[in-house]
Amino acid sequence: MKNPRLLTAFTVASLALVATFATTVLLHAAEGPSDAKGPVVLPPEVLALPVEQAILTSPPHVPPPISRKYSARVVINLEVREVVGRLADGVEYTFWTYGGNVPGSFLRIREGDVVEFHLNNHPSSKLPHNIDLHAVTGPGGGAASTFTAPGHSSQFTFQALNPGLFVYHCATAPVPMHIGNGMYGLILVEPKEGLPPVDKEYYVMQGEFYTTGKYGEEGLQSFDMAKAIDERPPYIVFNGSVGSLVGDKAITAKVGETVRLYFGVGGPNITSSFHIIGEIFDKVYPEAGLSLPNRNVQTTLVPSGGATVVEFKVDVPGTFILVDHSLTRAFNKGALGMMKVEGPANRVVYSGKEIDAVYLGAQAEAGSDSSKREAELKSQIADATKANPLIAGLTKEMQVEKGKQVYMGLCFACHQPDGKGLPMAFPPLAGSDYMLADRDRAVRIVLKGLTGPVTVNGATINSVMPPQEAVLTDAQIADVLTYVFNTWGNKGDAFTSSQVKSIRNETH
Repeated sequence: MKNPRLLTAFTVASLALVATFATTVLLHAAEGPSDAKGPVVLPPEVLALPVEQAILTSPPHVPPPISRKYSARVVINLEVREVVGRLADGVEYTFWTYGGNVPGSFLRIREGDVVEFHLNNHPSSKLPHNIDLHAVTGPGGGAASTFTAPGHSSQFTFQALNPGLFVYHCATAPVPMHIGNGMYGLILVEPKEGLPPVDKEYYVMQGEFYTTGKYGEEGLQSFDMAKAIDERPPYIVFNGSVGSLVGDKAITAKVGETVRLYFGVGGPNITSSFHIIGEIFDKVYPEAGLSLPNRNVQTTLVPSGGATVVEFKVDVPGTFILVDHSLTRAFNKGALGMMKVEGPANRVVYSGKEIDAVYLGAQAEAGSDSSKREAELKSQIADATKANPLIAGLTKEMQVEKGKQVYMGLCFACHQPDGKGLPMAFPPLAGSDYMLADRDRAVRIVLKGLTGPVTVNGATINSVMPPQEAVLTDAQIADVLTYVFNTWGNKGDAFTSSQVKSIRNETH
């Protein structure tokens, strides 16, 4: 048997060594990089170039196209900030950012430009950071030159040799943690001849967050390295949070306009199957090389640490849904956005629903229009839900409001916003004698699911309710049932997390 005292002594010594190493690293970081070589000596032809300050924009916005036909010396100042922000309703997270946003500021330069890059780490930061720009030809893409302590600034120079849309990210160890906390963005190197003009340009990036809590679990969440190693993110989102591109935050266009999206994946791990429901990409520049586009593409694969550029003309009005077509990521983890298009309808291109007739075939499928309904109703979510602060002792009225958010995010497509369900397909919840008769049974159905015929208000419906025990927390189930039991004329007491937990733990 091993000596426990020896093990304890070894453990203490190891921890002391790690602490000493960490302290030494931070002290050296505070002194600044020891290998700084001083400003680069530029040749006369570069010194003669005009100097410009780069315009940086926050997502989903993009700096204006570059109109000049010559190279320039471009100065970029990018600040690192560690900020607490919204990850989802009621969920906060300490983001590590470039420019105060996730993804970081959009950078736009021209092929041949000589860039003087400044990385500034805000004094309030707790950790050193750096930057690896995939557009840079040189060690670490700039990471080797930009290790920057809090309250310090690093500078290096590079020339943009290759046109394209490139990811940038932090490369400070542990790299997956820095990227997983939001440290990524896009830099566009326009080709010398420029890009074809379009009416609208937008900036969207996908990334995942490995929180200690489940999806939707409220409070300030922290990074979970075990989940990151296993690649089990509770959140996969566009532009840094659930709902960042929905409702009033949706991107917009008008019928007849051409839209260009700069889309990237920060990662650190998950590849995206990028798709817009109801649109076809007229052009896709695969892997963001800007030479030969593919045409008429439905869904394009974008790797972690990669990007793409897509272009399309908008032909009809409506709300179009941006998704990762690995669809549980979209509808259960947050990788969903909206593009709202205004303008005159063209019923030849898209008629809308023409006829709603009864079909009596034995194998008739209910809900064949569910995708369209979901797209149309998503635009109502922002107006139909309200965010509530995290507080203790929720009143019943506040619990109803929180349950409404869960319902409109997960349940409305089948049971409908008015709770009336879909005839012969999904039972009504408004005035449901079956549901209101047994509160514990209602909890079990949400947790464990339900398959087979049920009789609701005299009508028999044979359908499937999928289990939600792996998707919703005890508090979310209590909230949504409180909402359902007190809406559309229903009356009932509030449900509690402890009630849900006891039923969740049943073994039979």
